Amino acid sequence: MEFEKLQEIVAEVMNVDREDVTPDTKFADDLGADSLDVVQIVMAIEDEFDVEIPTEEIEKIVTVGDAADMLANVKQ
Repeated sequence: MEFEKLQEIVAEVMNVDREDVTPDTKFADDLGADSLDVVQIVMAIEDEFDVEIPTEEIEKIVTVGDAADMLANVKQ
């Protein structure tokens, strides 16, 4: 369920089809995301899941799977 919502957020922010967003999808290489796109995605995740993601963690996010793992960790 969480991955599907994350997938939805990424697809919406990056204006891509949801099916194109997999755990292995790289934000920069596959979606063409720049740092502002990643920040926008992180803000949407924070709003949707009511969490706060530390700035140092944002820098470690390379793939959608990384974002899902990070989300799972901050929700604990």
